[in-house]
Amino acid sequence: MDAKPDRLTRGSAAPSAEAFWWSAGWLALVAGGAAFVLASGPLGRALILALAGGPALVDLSLHLARRRFDPRLRLVVWTVGPGLAMLLSGGALGPLGVWCLAPLSASLMAGRPKSAATAGAVALALFGLGLLVSLLGGGGGVTGQVDLVMMGVALATTVGGFALGVVSLHRRIEVKDRAQAGALARLQRLLSEQPAQLLDILPDGRIAGAYGQSLAGQDLAGQVFFDLAQPQGRHELARAFQVALREGHAEFAFAPAAHPEASIEVRLRLGRSMRLVALLTDGQARRAQVAELEAARAEAEAQNSGKSRFLANMSHELRTPLNAIMGFSDIMRSRLFGPLPDRYGEYAELIHESGGHLLDLINDVLDMSKIEAERFELSREVFDGREAVNAVLRLMRGQADRAGVQLRGVLPRESLEIDADRRALKQIALNLVSNALKFTPRHGAVTVGLQAVGGMMELVVADTGMGMSPQDLARVGRPYEQAGDAERRAAGTGLGLSLVRSFAELHGGEMILESVLGEGTTVTVRLPVLLAPYQLGQDPVLSQPERAETHAES
Repeated sequence: MDAKPDRLTRGSAAPSAEAFWWSAGWLALVAGGAAFVLASGPLGRALILALAGGPALVDLSLHLARRRFDPRLRLVVWTVGPGLAMLLSGGALGPLGVWCLAPLSASLMAGRPKSAATAGAVALALFGLGLLVSLLGGGGGVTGQVDLVMMGVALATTVGGFALGVVSLHRRIEVKDRAQAGALARLQRLLSEQPAQLLDILPDGRIAGAYGQSLAGQDLAGQVFFDLAQPQGRHELARAFQVALREGHAEFAFAPAAHPEASIEVRLRLGRSMRLVALLTDGQARRAQVAELEAARAEAEAQNSGKSRFLANMSHELRTPLNAIMGFSDIMRSRLFGPLPDRYGEYAELIHESGGHLLDLINDVLDMSKIEAERFELSREVFDGREAVNAVLRLMRGQADRAGVQLRGVLPRESLEIDADRRALKQIALNLVSNALKFTPRHGAVTVGLQAVGGMMELVVADTGMGMSPQDLARVGRPYEQAGDAERRAAGTGLGLSLVRSFAELHGGEMILESVLGEGTTVTVRLPVLLAPYQLGQDPVLSQPERAETHAES
């Protein structure tokens, strides 16, 4: 935690060189004057004179220590020291009467003209108090050589402070003016080099200033804004001007009088004092740029659509040889034509397993390509939604057992009649369960729930796996986006959740993804496919595979 600034440093500016030398001169003159007075005999007068050296000594010490002085504390110090010396030596009419101006002089020397008004008020109050002391004490006045020396010290220090303060203030103003002039020059250069043109327009339509590349003429300053257009377009330009004055903004395109074949687009914005700011741009160049961007977008969309159509058309060519590989490897692993050596039997199992995995990947890519090419058509039929989910649970039971993950289904007791694409629903459940098993460690659990909620069929797959970070959660669900480490990403194409989302949207439904890193993931798919109202009061039960397993264990 940063330390709070103390009263020495808060809100103060760096001391100037003039302030340093003035403080040093003040201290030297006061010390010299006090020494002369002391040599002349009157000790009290010497001590009174030396009292005013305190503020200068403080200033010098802080300057050498590279510290800054709080302006309020500085004003107090320079009021107390010289003010007391002035009051003790006879007041405003005494030899040190001019030191009532010491607070104002110190404020100027500190380079803080904003505080000069306060310092002036303090100096005026000090003068009034000093004048009262002089009158009550007998009028004061300068008498003798000692008082003359004291008056000389007071005049030299105060007048010197005012002179150096004026010099310092003048130099600060010059530095500030140069900085402002440099900034203004850079701004004017940027305005003159920008490709468009900015106009400053008065409420009566006259152009007060023009900046940037000239589009409607050589010198627009002093011209009438409406005269920039061709005669037939000036009425519309004037109407756009009135709209901008009334509503704060307006846009219009016109052919300039200086170049009838050109086109200029103008954007008007209402500024201060009812002045308008107009931005003129080359309409032809802008339209050409927009056309170029549109052509690039159309080309990119055509290429993407071509890729999708190519993959969709390659369905037969990709699946035919792979089906043959899987068919022959299935014959070998089932020993249909006789026994095989153990090693060959193991190879047949590996070939069949790898072929099945490759077929799943190809099916995912082909399905996504058909969806992107808008060639995927749902084959809707009426069936019991529990059957599709139960089939997936039976299929994934072996994978769950090998992974050491508990897989259970919570399904309704009665049938859940739906009108949907049976294969799409199976694919949704299969992708969600496969994803959950892939990201759930051993001894974890994956729960698959099916129910009717608010007239919708709701499929929920929840796991106790590693979960996802907010960054991964924002990415997954888009085609080819994956979460997890490199090993888990290599196990798929990143199309599982995107296919689930696409199948759900094709049915008019939605997919909702919720996940907490380290706590698991829940995916909910809601589809408006129910045929009959769900019978309330019926509790969901374990799926058929789960019941069979439970009975076997008992």
